[in-house]
Amino acid sequence: MERRKDVFQSISSTTRAPRPGEKPGKDYYFLSVDEFKAKIHAQEFLEWATVHGQYYGTSRLMIEDLLGKGLYPLLAIDVQGAAAIKNKMPDSVLIFLAPPSMESLKVRLEKRKEAKEDMAKRLADSRDEILAAGNYDYIVVNDDLDKAVSQIDMIISAEKLKVSRQELSKILPAYT
Repeated sequence: MERRKDVFQSISSTTRAPRPGEKPGKDYYFLSVDEFKAKIHAQEFLEWATVHGQYYGTSRLMIEDLLGKGLYPLLAIDVQGAAAIKNKMPDSVLIFLAPPSMESLKVRLEKRKEAKEDMAKRLADSRDEILAAGNYDYIVVNDDLDKAVSQIDMIISAEKLKVSRQELSKILPAYT
């Protein structure tokens, strides 16, 4: 997002407790289960799912607002959420951000200082999630942050240039 002014991070809602250093409205919108369920009932989520025993969801209004401003929303969501987004928005571009190995994923989760049972559940779930990578448009292995960011930047640039996303009458006025 520092490289591109047309990309904006979508902030998800969740029922899990904040981790140390996380700020409401910046990292997540932290909701009670009852608040989350009320938003589900009001159809305020573009997608939502129960992941690792907690509710997570993406605000439909936030995504519509970003798209209306010509921005590209960046969603950090699980494979269930990605499938729901692709189903509702077939033109969306899914990028699977993969760890370089299961061991490196374990080390990253340990740095979060999560409870051991939560970490064990995430590791077990991650095996199934990695198998779902074939449903995505791109896979980026996050073994080097600068490299991963550059690859995602290139994907966004390439997707913007697709003929199907262009208004040819504005690009080639002399030919139309």
